[in-house]
Parts: sequence; C-alpha cells; structure tokens
Amino acid sequence: MDGVSLNTDPVVDDDADADADEFEIEGDCGMAKCISQSGVIQGENPLPPVVGMEFDSYEDVYYFYNCYAKEQGFGVRVSNTWYRKTKERYRGKLSCSSAGFKKKSEANRPRPETRTGCPAMIKFRLMENKRWRIIEVELDHNHLISAVSGKFYKSHKQLGIGTKRALHLDSAEEVQKVRLFRTVVIDVEGNGSVEVSSGEFRSSHNQTSQLRLKDGDAQAIHNYFSHLQLIDPNFFYVVDLNEKGCLRNLFWSNTRSRVAYGYFGDVVAVDTICLTDKYQVPLVSFIGVNHHGQSVLLGCGLLAGDTIEACTWLFRAWLTCMLGRPPQVIITDQCRTLQAAVADVFPRAFHCLCLPRIMQKVPEKLGGLYEYESIRMALNNAVYYSLRPEEFEATWEDMIHHYGLRNHVWLQMLYEDRRQWVPVYLKEIFLAGMLLTRPNEVVESFFDGYLDKHTSLKEFLDKYDQALQANHQLEVLADVESRNSGFMLQSRCYFELQLAKLYTNNILRKFETEVEGMYSCFCTRQINGEGEVITYMVREQIEVDGNRRECRDFEVLYNATEMEVLCVCGLFNFKGYLCRHALSVLHQNGIEEIPPQYVVSRWRKDTKRSYVLNHSNGGIDINNPVHRYDHLYKCIMQVVEEGRKSEVRYKDTVQALDQILRKLNLVEGRL
Repeated sequence: MDGVSLNTDPVVDDDADADADEFEIEGDCGMAKCISQSGVIQGENPLPPVVGMEFDSYEDVYYFYNCYAKEQGFGVRVSNTWYRKTKERYRGKLSCSSAGFKKKSEANRPRPETRTGCPAMIKFRLMENKRWRIIEVELDHNHLISAVSGKFYKSHKQLGIGTKRALHLDSAEEVQKVRLFRTVVIDVEGNGSVEVSSGEFRSSHNQTSQLRLKDGDAQAIHNYFSHLQLIDPNFFYVVDLNEKGCLRNLFWSNTRSRVAYGYFGDVVAVDTICLTDKYQVPLVSFIGVNHHGQSVLLGCGLLAGDTIEACTWLFRAWLTCMLGRPPQVIITDQCRTLQAAVADVFPRAFHCLCLPRIMQKVPEKLGGLYEYESIRMALNNAVYYSLRPEEFEATWEDMIHHYGLRNHVWLQMLYEDRRQWVPVYLKEIFLAGMLLTRPNEVVESFFDGYLDKHTSLKEFLDKYDQALQANHQLEVLADVESRNSGFMLQSRCYFELQLAKLYTNNILRKFETEVEGMYSCFCTRQINGEGEVITYMVREQIEVDGNRRECRDFEVLYNATEMEVLCVCGLFNFKGYLCRHALSVLHQNGIEEIPPQYVVSRWRKDTKRSYVLNHSNGGIDINNPVHRYDHLYKCIMQVVEEGRKSEVRYKDTVQALDQILRKLNLVEGRL
C-alpha cells in the first residue's frame, strides 16, 4: 500500500547500497526493554504510520508503531536493524509479529506455527538532520487482527501508559490543560527562506516557534477537542510541537468535513485572510463548494507562523486526514510562501491564485500612480474582457507601454503568475464556480460574522459550532427546497425543463441567467463548416466597466457527431453549466436536451449524500467481534443521520430502536 508522503526529500531504499562499513542484525535486539522516556506520542495514535513521518530517535519510532499496533490489535517485532562499523544504527524495519515463518524444528513435539508471513511493516532510516524518517509502509495484514487481543502480545507488555511530554504554553497553569491531546509530530526540513513582497506573509523567527496563546485559550482548545471526541468518534486532529515541546501548529477536521471532501473535493480553496490581515486567531480554512454552490468547510488549522515550513506541515496534515487524495485544483492567495508549499505538497494539482483578492489590492498597489483611474480601467479590460491569451498579452503590453509601468515590481510579479489567475488561461480547468471571474465580485469568508481581527481564540471556539450549524442548516433548507418545491421556470426552454428535474434550485437560478441571455444573442452564424467540427460566431451586447455596452463576438465550436460544444468564453469550466453562446448554437441546430457530458453530477439533487465516514474495505467477518462492532456502529450512525432530519423521523427512529432493544433482551433471556 502506498503511504502518504509527508516530506519533501526523496525516499530511497538503499538496501543494495550497504558498503563494507555497514552490517545488518536480525531479531528483536531487546527493543522492548529500551523504550526511551522522550517519546512524542501521547495516548492513542490519531492516524496510522505514513511515509515521511519523522522522529527524534530509533526508540521513538518503535514506541509510535507499538502504540499503533496495540490500538489495532497486533504485536510488533524488530525484523532488521542496520549498523555501521561504528555501531551506529542507521536503518530499521519493524514488522507485525506474524511476519515470516519459524524455522523448522527437529523436536519431537514442535510448537504449532503461529506466523502467517504477514507483510505489514514499516521501514525507517536516519536522515542527515539526525532524525529518523519512515521511508516505507505496508498497513495490510494477511490475518485477522483484533484490538481486544492486543494485551497478550509481548511487545505491548513494556508499553504501559506510554511516555508523556507536556505542551509548554505561555504559563505554568496552562501546561496540564492539554495533556490529553493525541500527538503525532509531522515535521519538515527547512527549505530556506524566500523573498516576499509587501502584503505577503511576514514573521520573524521568534514569532513562529509556538502559538501565542492567551489566558484560557489552551483550556478552550482542550474543552472543545474533548467535546468533539466524545460526540464524533472520527474527529481528526494533528498537533505539531517545536523542539521544546511547545504547541506550534494545529490541524483538525470533523467527520462531516472529511466525508464532504469525498463529494466536493475536486476544487479546494485555502483561506489565509486571518494570516495576511493579522487576526488574533491565526486561522487557515480549507473550503469547498457543495451541490447548492454553498461553501462547505473541509478542515481548519492554526499556524504559529506564516512560513513555508508551517504551510507545508498544514497541507500535509490535511492531505493525511483526507487519506492522501489531493484535489484537482487548489486556490490560494498570491503569496510566494503558499505557492512554494502547494508546489511541494500538491505537485499534481493545478494551483490557481484568487482573482478577486488580487484585484482588491489594485488601489493599494497602484493608487499612488499618475492616471490611476485610466490604469485601473486598462487593467480591468485586459483581465476580464480578453477572450484569448494573445489578446490579453497585447492589451497588457499596451497598458505597460502607454503608462510607463515597465519597472513596476507588483505588476511584473502579476504578469509572471498570469497563467494562474487571469481567466483567459484557466478555461480548460474545471473550477466549479469557486474562482470568481467577473468584475467587483468579492470572496466571502466561511466564518464571516463569527470571526474578525479582534476575536480571541476562546471566543472563536465558542462560536465555531454556531458557524458550522448555520452552514449545515442552509444546506438542509436548500435540500428540502430543491426536493419538495418546484422551481418557478421563467421560460419554457427545453434546456431549463431538463435541468429542473436534475439540478438543485440554487444552481438552476444561476443557469437561468444563461437561458435568458441566450435570447439576447442576436446573431448566430456559421463561419466554418469543414470536417466534423463547425465554427459559429455568436454576437452579444455585453456591459463593460458597469456603465457602457459593446458588441462582442464569441466563437463556438460544435461537433454534431460527438455532441460536443465549446465556447471561447469558457463559462462551462468556470461555473459548471453551459453558457448562453453554447446554448444558442445547440438551439439553432435543433438540439432539445443538453448533452450528458455537460450535466454535472455534483449539482444533482437526486444524489444521496450521507455524512457518515465509511471505513469499510471489504466483507464483514461475523465471527470477529471487532468487525461486528465496526459494522454495527457504521449502520447505527446512518440511522442517526436519517433520524435527526425531522421530528417525525426522530420519533420513528426512537420507537424502532426501542423495539430492537426489547427484541435483543428477549433473545438474551432465552439463552
């Protein structure tokens, strides 16, 4: 099984590179008796081992894996340890106690074989920074494991309650308040520093070593996380400690967010406004958009510093929470720190820069220039109204030349990053409406109304559930409206009738503007008919700069054989539904239904979405009590999810559960 990479350095299996100065020892090496008292794992482990995790010592790796093994229900043994001639350990392999097979015995009554050749293991090695890094992971076992039997394994006898390291906070009184955290240190090596321009992340070294907690903040974190663990068994969080054991960074996500990512994780925005605007709460939010076009929370983090290392750590923690499945597109502010971290952790995702946030900086960056208003209009014209890359670049060059802006540093940086934020370069990227591409659009924070610059961390945590509940209620109300109330169609257009049966009402309202706009396209003519692809030119009168209108021609390519239609405006990928120009061409060709490839499943109202985390990976062994428990828990959580939706369902659910309990008690009485 492939591990989730949590570090940037290349992972190399160098078994074959051992030279004469190195040798290997097989066996337990007395590891169970050598557990260091400087371990970093407290209580239960919140996640399994993954490639890239780093630890201070060999013993810490063993302790971490042994804790995980005890929780899962298997034993651990040291399969191999590699030494140099200096007797320094530089590599190790820990395996399930059922790994391999025992040597055949010639005894008259040999012991029965207890091993199964189990492949579960981790490999780790000593890095140049003198930390031990996991370089290979196999989580799957070829035998049943049970947490109930963990206490019988030899490796667990020395485990006890585990070593503990308190989180050192701003005052001695706060230290005891956070000891219940389950801690895994996911560390990154320093990548150096990069130059940042004005307005980007800035922090000195002493400000980034630990979170600046005020009186009561640690207790608020402890109380809130303890509460969530009680009501949400799949609540996930990771704590990052500095070298002194102080709380540095924090990430968390509840079950609903983790499940929502499975439905709406194709495009994710990272909101760092609290860092750039210096809020008291250094919050970073991961945001998606649901089937109604509403924002949905996919995880949160607190960062002590806005450095590459901190952002990289947070992104890796979030990716681990989401089982190593990166989004197709990730949207952030324009910031060299974020750009470096995204390139590191999400190399295959397309990285977009938030256009509205860039344009909001225009008054600050250009406001002092002579002829500012003319420059602003020229910039808007280039960014929002260019239809092709060459048109944008020509308009941009005219602006730079005409106003003498060749040496303007901020504009130079914008131009270098143009393929990540100018709409004309993003038309082939599906963005699900998350990248706003029209003038004067403003990005709203998920926590608007619950968090401002002066909100303390304690106040924010008190309001956190309110924000989530309000967002959840909006989704539920929109679900009810879409299912139970018919959408009032403004026209009898076939396209609108088709999608009214499939899409949620919020998306239909947005699509309706394109249907109405279809009738304002006053000239649709064919200009090229060679081969299967026909080129049309659709003319429309559009509003420019909010106070004047001009006619624009939009080129639309149409393939009747494949039922494909592509408009130069790119609205389908930007918003997730066809534009008025494409609809005009379909209408002119007598097409009465939108082709199926342009009916996007993420907007459908008939898709059943259950916000219950599904850990199932296969069949259920009813003879295994752990399997029975896990399966029953999953089933009952689905019942709870359905039963809470209305008063009638709640009463029916309670009645049905009472009947089940009475039936089970009767069965038990007969036994």
